[in-house]
Amino acid sequence: MPEPARARAVLSNEDFKLLREAVLHYLKAIEDTPESTKFSNLYHRLGSAAGR
Repeated sequence: MPEPARARAVLSNEDFKLLREAVLHYLKAIEDTPESTKFSNLYHRLGSAAGR
């Protein structure tokens, strides 16, 4: 029985940096809305995922 193929990363570290930058830009645009908390949390999670 053949072994399953090794899982490949879907996103690179550079992708996380770009996504984090985009989220930060959007976060500044919506900073006074209740939704901003969710995007702030996402921003920090992306930083952790990329290894800062």
